[in-house]
Amino acid sequence: MSVHNELAHALHALDDLVRSVGRLQSRLGEGPDLRRVRADADHLREDLDLLGRSAAAAVPAEAPGQPEVVFIPSAPYDLSMWVGCEDEGVGSRHGPDRRPEGRTGRLSRRALYEKP
Repeated sequence: MSVHNELAHALHALDDLVRSVGRLQSRLGEGPDLRRVRADADHLREDLDLLGRSAAAAVPAEAPGQPEVVFIPSAPYDLSMWVGCEDEGVGSRHGPDRRPEGRTGRLSRRALYEKP
Protein backbone atom coordinates (compact mmCIF):
# COMPACT_ATOMS: atom_id res chain seq x y z
CA MET A 1 0.00 0.00 0.00
CA SER A 2 1.16 3.51 -0.67
CA VAL A 3 1.63 6.11 2.05
CA HIS A 4 -1.44 7.98 0.80
CA ASN A 5 -3.59 4.85 1.09
CA GLU A 6 -2.27 4.08 4.59
CA LEU A 7 -3.04 7.61 5.77
CA ALA A 8 -6.53 7.46 4.27
CA HIS A 9 -7.11 4.14 6.04
CA ALA A 10 -5.91 5.63 9.36
CA LEU A 11 -8.20 8.65 8.96
CA HIS A 12 -11.14 6.36 8.23
CA ALA A 13 -10.39 4.35 11.38
CA LEU A 14 -10.14 7.59 13.38
CA ASP A 15 -13.54 8.67 12.06
CA ASP A 16 -14.96 5.36 13.30
CA LEU A 17 -13.37 5.99 16.70
CA VAL A 18 -14.85 9.48 16.96
CA ARG A 19 -18.32 8.11 16.11
CA SER A 20 -17.94 5.40 18.76
CA VAL A 21 -16.84 7.96 21.36
CA GLY A 22 -19.90 10.07 20.48
CA ARG A 23 -22.20 7.08 21.06
CA LEU A 24 -20.49 6.36 24.37
CA GLN A 25 -20.90 9.98 25.40
CA SER A 26 -24.64 9.85 24.68
CA ARG A 27 -24.95 6.73 26.91
CA LEU A 28 -22.52 7.60 29.71
CA GLY A 29 -22.83 11.36 29.76
CA GLU A 30 -20.11 13.99 29.89
CA GLY A 31 -17.26 13.08 32.20
CA PRO A 32 -13.55 13.76 32.55
CA ASP A 33 -12.62 10.39 31.03
CA LEU A 34 -14.69 10.94 27.88
CA ARG A 35 -13.40 14.50 27.53
CA ARG A 36 -9.85 13.13 27.64
CA VAL A 37 -10.63 10.47 25.02
CA ARG A 38 -12.28 13.08 22.75
CA ALA A 39 -9.25 15.38 23.18
CA ASP A 40 -6.92 12.48 22.34
CA ALA A 41 -8.93 11.73 19.18
CA ASP A 42 -8.71 15.40 18.18
CA HIS A 43 -4.94 15.33 18.74
CA LEU A 44 -4.69 12.16 16.64
CA ARG A 45 -6.53 13.89 13.78
CA GLU A 46 -4.17 16.86 13.93
CA ASP A 47 -1.15 14.54 14.03
CA LEU A 48 -2.39 12.54 11.03
CA ASP A 49 -2.96 15.77 9.10
CA LEU A 50 0.60 16.89 9.87
CA LEU A 51 1.93 13.48 8.91
CA GLY A 52 0.02 13.61 5.63
CA ARG A 53 1.47 17.03 4.78
CA SER A 54 5.03 15.99 5.60
CA ALA A 55 4.66 12.72 3.65
CA ALA A 56 3.31 14.62 0.63
CA ALA A 57 6.30 16.95 0.73
CA ALA A 58 8.81 14.09 1.15
CA VAL A 59 7.47 11.66 -1.46
CA PRO A 60 7.23 12.97 -5.03
CA ALA A 61 3.98 12.13 -6.74
CA GLU A 62 4.47 9.33 -9.24
CA ALA A 63 2.20 8.46 -12.10
CA PRO A 64 1.81 4.70 -11.71
CA GLY A 65 1.39 2.61 -14.80
CA GLN A 66 2.69 5.18 -17.28
CA PRO A 67 5.54 3.70 -19.30
CA GLU A 68 8.55 5.76 -20.24
CA VAL A 69 8.27 7.06 -23.79
CA VAL A 70 11.31 6.32 -25.95
CA PHE A 71 11.57 8.16 -29.23
CA ILE A 72 13.26 6.27 -32.06
CA PRO A 73 14.71 8.46 -34.79
CA SER A 74 13.59 7.83 -38.35
CA ALA A 75 17.08 8.52 -39.73
CA PRO A 76 19.02 5.44 -40.86
CA TYR A 77 21.44 3.93 -38.38
CA ASP A 78 25.18 4.29 -38.79
CA LEU A 79 26.36 1.10 -40.53
CA SER A 80 29.60 1.08 -38.52
CA MET A 81 27.47 0.22 -35.50
CA TRP A 82 26.91 -3.27 -36.94
CA VAL A 83 30.56 -4.05 -37.77
CA GLY A 84 31.64 -7.28 -36.08
CA CYS A 85 28.11 -8.35 -35.16
CA GLU A 86 26.82 -11.76 -36.07
CA ASP A 87 23.43 -12.11 -37.67
CA GLU A 88 22.41 -15.19 -35.70
CA GLY A 89 18.75 -14.94 -34.83
CA VAL A 90 18.21 -11.83 -36.92
CA GLY A 91 16.72 -13.61 -39.89
CA SER A 92 17.21 -16.34 -42.42
CA ARG A 93 20.19 -16.19 -44.72
CA HIS A 94 18.25 -18.54 -46.96
CA GLY A 95 15.36 -16.27 -47.75
CA PRO A 96 13.27 -16.52 -50.91
CA ASP A 97 15.67 -14.27 -52.86
CA ARG A 98 18.63 -16.61 -52.14
CA ARG A 99 17.02 -19.96 -53.03
CA PRO A 100 17.81 -21.55 -56.36
CA GLU A 101 15.01 -21.75 -58.86
CA GLY A 102 12.48 -24.48 -58.16
CA ARG A 103 13.69 -25.30 -54.65
CA THR A 104 11.51 -24.60 -51.68
CA GLY A 105 14.05 -25.45 -49.02
CA ARG A 106 12.09 -28.51 -47.89
CA LEU A 107 13.27 -32.07 -48.18
CA SER A 108 11.08 -34.69 -49.72
CA ARG A 109 10.26 -37.86 -47.79
CA ARG A 110 12.48 -39.84 -50.10
CA ALA A 111 15.41 -37.50 -49.44
CA LEU A 112 14.98 -38.00 -45.73
CA TYR A 113 15.59 -41.77 -46.01
CA GLU A 114 18.17 -41.83 -48.81
CA LYS A 115 21.80 -42.28 -47.95
CA PRO A 116 24.09 -39.66 -49.46
